[in-house]
Amino acid sequence: MNQNPNENILQKAKRLIWQPIDPWLFYAMLVIYIMSLFLLYSADGQDVGRLESKTLHTVIGFALIWLVARTKPQTLAKFAPPAYLLGVLMLLGVHFFGVTVNGSTRWLNLGIRIQPSEIMKIALPMMVAWYLQRNAGNLRWHHHLTALIIVIVPVFLILKQPDLGTATLIMASGVFVIFFAGLPWKVILAAGIAAVAALPLMWNYVMHDYQKTRVLTLLDPTKDPLGDGYHIIQSMIAIGSGGVWGKGWLNGTQTHLDYIPESTTDFIFAVYGEEFGLIGNLLLLAVYLIILARGLYIAAQAPNLYSRTLAGALTMTFFCYAFVNMGMVSGILPVVGVPLPLVSYGGTATLSIMTILALLMGIANQKKDKKAV
Repeated sequence: MNQNPNENILQKAKRLIWQPIDPWLFYAMLVIYIMSLFLLYSADGQDVGRLESKTLHTVIGFALIWLVARTKPQTLAKFAPPAYLLGVLMLLGVHFFGVTVNGSTRWLNLGIRIQPSEIMKIALPMMVAWYLQRNAGNLRWHHHLTALIIVIVPVFLILKQPDLGTATLIMASGVFVIFFAGLPWKVILAAGIAAVAALPLMWNYVMHDYQKTRVLTLLDPTKDPLGDGYHIIQSMIAIGSGGVWGKGWLNGTQTHLDYIPESTTDFIFAVYGEEFGLIGNLLLLAVYLIILARGLYIAAQAPNLYSRTLAGALTMTFFCYAFVNMGMVSGILPVVGVPLPLVSYGGTATLSIMTILALLMGIANQKKDKKAV
């Protein structure tokens, strides 16, 4: 029987496109993207402008995923030091030439507006993993200390913006790498005790007044219901009014009467909870848990220290962003400027999260050898 040459071409094309793509992560992203389109359309007053922008960013993100997932992690690791250095220089640029919005200076205008802290979501864990891999098999306390210094430098610059929420999460991404590299539990316990002991110092000398107000507002938002407590109260009302099944798409009263602040970005989860209820919340959480489980599985199967620590750190960073956003909107964590991964509107945030998942796919595709980076 003669084989159809067109079928061979189609099979090769299909293999070329899908071979580097991890189906678990890809379909989870696709589900969240479709959900985000419905949410943005509702939250933005049924305007399609943000949908078009979100779609453009997502298409670029999928192209980036295809490219990064096909690239060996060992190859990408070589770019960790220059990417980290570039990120630090851009953070310094924010300090001197940054664009200020709502009292915070977090962006650089380079023809397009860029938030360098989003770049650090990727560059920092890659840099720490690269450094620890160089000393694999001979890690000592001073290696962990150097890795911690690598983490502290960009975190300090982000704190100066000020952006305590992003600084804390980016610091966590670097600490996760150190943890997955085999940091002794005694050190972890000592660090935890030291962090708790340092809380009074942070409160008195590090945190700004508005950050202290956010913590106090979390404890009792009703003290200033029309001021600092307004955001938390309105978001909790929206989520609570959704009940089990939600009010239905486009039927959220809190959303469409403009009671929910930043409804397309930081507080989009309140829109989701109001319109799709507890069942919708559980569905979104289930998709996030699939990504978490798949990422940790990829980390467990990784063949070397660099891939294992990077995959574990990126996975936990992704989940922390989701947890912190849901927590602040639900009133169990202070309000910080953290978007809901793959759901909130924002080009830089969308691309940085999709790059995280692309790196996970690249590690999943890595051959099970024991070559060092």
